Amino acid sequence: MVKPIAILGVAASLAWATPVRAETHALVIGVSDYLHLDADLRGPANDVGLVTRMLSDRGVPSANIHLLAAPDARHADDVEIAGAPTRAAIMGALDRLKTIAGPDDTVFFYFSGHGSQAPDQNGDEAGGYDEILLPADASGWRGAIGAVDNAIVDDELALQFQAILDTGAQMVAVLDACHSATGFRALDGVLDGQVSAARYVDPVSLGIPTDAAAPETTGAPMPPLSGEYVFLYSSQSNQRSFEYPVGEASDPGNWYGDFTRALTQVLSRESTLSWQQALQATTDSMSRNGPAAQSPDGEGSLLQAGVFGAAKATEMFETKGDHLLAGLLSGLTEGAHVAIHTSLTSAEVLATATVDRLDANSARLRSDAALPATGYAKVLQPGAPAVVGLAAPIRADAGDGHDYAAVLELLESFAQADALEGVRLNAANFDLQPYLVDGALALAGRDGVLDPNGTGSSPRLLLEGAAYPAVALADFLERAARTHRMRQALAMAASSAGGFSLFSTAVGQSIALAPALAADDGCAEPDADPLKQAGKTLDVSHCDQIWLTISNADLKAQDVTVLYVDRDFQVSAIWPEPGYSNRVPFGERQEIGMLIQNPAGLPGVEEIIVISSSARDGAPRTDLTALADPAQTRDMAQDGGALASYFSRALSPEESSRTLPLGGDDGLPKLDVTRYTVHLQAEE
Repeated sequence: MVKPIAILGVAASLAWATPVRAETHALVIGVSDYLHLDADLRGPANDVGLVTRMLSDRGVPSANIHLLAAPDARHADDVEIAGAPTRAAIMGALDRLKTIAGPDDTVFFYFSGHGSQAPDQNGDEAGGYDEILLPADASGWRGAIGAVDNAIVDDELALQFQAILDTGAQMVAVLDACHSATGFRALDGVLDGQVSAARYVDPVSLGIPTDAAAPETTGAPMPPLSGEYVFLYSSQSNQRSFEYPVGEASDPGNWYGDFTRALTQVLSRESTLSWQQALQATTDSMSRNGPAAQSPDGEGSLLQAGVFGAAKATEMFETKGDHLLAGLLSGLTEGAHVAIHTSLTSAEVLATATVDRLDANSARLRSDAALPATGYAKVLQPGAPAVVGLAAPIRADAGDGHDYAAVLELLESFAQADALEGVRLNAANFDLQPYLVDGALALAGRDGVLDPNGTGSSPRLLLEGAAYPAVALADFLERAARTHRMRQALAMAASSAGGFSLFSTAVGQSIALAPALAADDGCAEPDADPLKQAGKTLDVSHCDQIWLTISNADLKAQDVTVLYVDRDFQVSAIWPEPGYSNRVPFGERQEIGMLIQNPAGLPGVEEIIVISSSARDGAPRTDLTALADPAQTRDMAQDGGALASYFSRALSPEESSRTLPLGGDDGLPKLDVTRYTVHLQAEE
């Protein structure tokens, strides 16, 4: 929970270029089918298609892309599959790269598949375990050699990468796998085959004895790599990496690694950016519908360096008659309105149409007018967010001693009567997974991870002692669904109104933290020391203050709204305050303070959402504070403005269709959405 502190009215850009590398060589690996392990994945066979197309988009010749994947894996049209992703093939391809890479070249290594851990065999790991990647022919533990058969150990990869760096080449490695099962409560197997899959094989499943020990003598740690490199990881060391379906989960062709999907979209759309910027944009994309269970990470001397090559950014998609050659992966939504142009540069509109029958890579167009044989579609307005699906509840611990009969009875009555606004209960393809745990109903995301930030961190409702349990449960679930749809609508509007761009916002933002202590009568004032500057993720405790500074360096005035979403899905309008203008003129800035209130010391994840849009001549201010109140949201359209009108209709529980009336011939104005994740720290 957060409380606004004060508003202070009180001014401030950047540019750099990317060095051109001599040549780029890529090794792309996708392991979906395991020959000996019962651990097949669906996503890697599709991931490599995204990666090879991204490499082609950035100018890497097809002859320089070495692809190891299953025969039916997707890939760029001019890239061939060189063979199966076995250990021998992977190590052989790395050996080959050492011979062909030279000074100023870039070597790109990508792996999508399972990771795990195995006992450290040379004593160089402080935790006693090596991180391993599992090729297609990996099998179980072999006691005779003290290793997982055909696994690739992190030490081996380090030696191969160092040999490549020794040629004078740069090294870029992207790993969409994970090596840890710690950090959260997971119910293995319960959700398998539904709407998520983790890219991790438990060491026990590999037959590694629980008493298998690392060498008694501790060896010297591996020396750090020497040279110019950057490594991007799909998740933190204590998290799992997930793959999800984009479209119907029953179709294996719709599954993608969440990290790979987001990263390749960024790298295919943005021409000039650094690896650090690519990582941040990827993280933002993965959390657009709320805080994600996995947070990408990166390291290396090249984090601030430019990405190789350049992409050709476009806001249009090719059409052939009523067939649109883009789909869900391109950010399109069912019910979106598009204008059909003759070419990528033409301003002439031949027809308008509505997007329908979407899958991952294509869609159909509906129009009352004749559609041209070929053309290019530009999104004018997205459709409405889908109804939020809640899975059937799962009991986390059958022996916890609590009776959940009353909760289950209420949920069943809601389902029978279709009583909840914007919610579909017992959904097979779900957005939220309910758990019955510790006497409460808790909600996890579609990854199914309960309490990802410590016990009690998932939002939960305790009905014991509630005067009106049915009302309390309905309010909790409807609030969760509405917040989910609001996040979706914001992401859809931002994507359709100009598409993704690292440099799209004219609003400069910085955020700082002022730690404070609780006092007998509330919260004490923070120290007078300078505020601690923070990034997109903040770790906070009760009574801490967060200060957000917004500045406008654009010649156009900017309309800014700041919302706060707490751990219980309550949305608060932080700025502007009632009766005040939210317009920030050129050269001005605003300082916005927030006081963290968490006296119970509960862990959880909250969010600050900053929404900005350029002021338009003759148009009303874009003030979206009404998004915090369902009743006010319904009245937003009366205040005018295309964005307000869109959100009013998109979030209306009475809206039965995902196709909304078009708000204007020019579509939605440009909208930028910036999110800050706030981690509430558990108090002892």
